Amino acid sequence: MKETLKYLAGITGPSGYGSKSTAEQVTQDCMGFIPSNLTAIVTGATSGIGAETARVLAKRGVRIIIPARDLRKAARVKESLLKENPAADIILLEIDLSSFASIQRFCSEFLSLGLPLHILINNAGKYSQKLEFSENKIEITFATNYLGHFLLTEMLLEKMVETAAETGIQGRIVNVSSVIHSWVKRNNFCFSKMLSPKSYNGTRAYAQSKLANILHAKELSRLLKGRKANVTINAVHPGIVKTGIIREYKGFITDSLFFMASKLLKSISQGAATTCYTALSPRMAGVSGKYFADCNESRCSALANSEIEAHKLRKQTKALIHRRLLQPAS
Repeated sequence: MKETLKYLAGITGPSGYGSKSTAEQVTQDCMGFIPSNLTAIVTGATSGIGAETARVLAKRGVRIIIPARDLRKAARVKESLLKENPAADIILLEIDLSSFASIQRFCSEFLSLGLPLHILINNAGKYSQKLEFSENKIEITFATNYLGHFLLTEMLLEKMVETAAETGIQGRIVNVSSVIHSWVKRNNFCFSKMLSPKSYNGTRAYAQSKLANILHAKELSRLLKGRKANVTINAVHPGIVKTGIIREYKGFITDSLFFMASKLLKSISQGAATTCYTALSPRMAGVSGKYFADCNESRCSALANSEIEAHKLRKQTKALIHRRLLQPAS
């Protein structure tokens, strides 16, 4: 109850920010501390929180790489960003995060540009109400939200380590997760069943993928610390953001209930704040393997904190990807 009241009131935490803070606010306060000539990849940047993250980072002088499945939609986002900030450097590249082959092509294309890579924001998210499979024959939500970002990170990690070593600027990876990860119980977190569930529930699949995002961050953080790489990785919960879907439901509930529910929702700019904070704030220097909400370190579930589960998931994921890359989709 105390945390809910704190959230509703927008009371700030140790960082100086809270649930009402916006992406523009938290990055404006970083001005003077943001290194010049940063390059960031932001997945899912053609709409919602991802688009706002890209907009605000570009406004702060960061070169933005937008990987997109729909390049026409991405072009409209680029046009909008350039209209607001004509000096922005925006590069569009094609990707389908549910496809291992597509991720490989994207990484090859990006690396061929010879650019540094300081920031990787794994933001794209997929929610599917019905059971669907990727071209690699993996359930689409898990394939996109977790496996795709895992492979993307693996293929770009050495570039990030190299960039950090050459420039002295700490690399930062941000995995966008969700508080819904805490709904997953240990007996429902089975790797083989997440790949090809016999009984499918869209909300459960989404929650499982978001739990996997946190475990990924925690295990990779441990490995990066072990090799003394100047790259951090953290997971964030952006909050529940106001969307067209929420507004459409207003006709089915009373005005008073909608009013109460709306107080728990964030604007898109508020939703992007924690991602932008972890990506740019000087307060985040050296912070890795943590979970953030409302721009402050927060508690995740006991399962998300399990080193055993994190290690096991990484081992299973690497084995799967190795097998599938050796046997491309037909």
